Amino acid sequence: MSYLNDLSAIPALKVWERVVARSVEGERLNFAVVELEPASVVPEHSHENEQLGIVLRGSLSFRVGDEVRDLETGGTWCIPPNVPHEVLRTGPEGAVVLDVFAPARADWKGLERLHNQPPLWP
Repeated sequence: MSYLNDLSAIPALKVWERVVARSVEGERLNFAVVELEPASVVPEHSHENEQLGIVLRGSLSFRVGDEVRDLETGGTWCIPPNVPHEVLRTGPEGAVVLDVFAPARADWKGLERLHNQPPLWP
């Protein structure tokens, strides 16, 4: 196992329709560069993982608990464990975000891998 890699060498995971992620995994946490197509949504869900994130490119409307906000490049979020959240919609250019999860997302191990999809970022 190598400790160093390029994002382009990490296969994309199909997380939802029109949403893929490339995950860098450690023993206790992982981060993912997540690509959301224009006008896509992430349905409401929750998980035991604490989640932090930032918009790297594009825009989206995000709901965490009862709070809704439109976020653009540089917008951030902090989602405590088991709090419902969703992306209501992405903007016309879609979005690329960085999400950090602790503990690492073990449930992503079974997701479909898309080997021939180059990253949209950087």
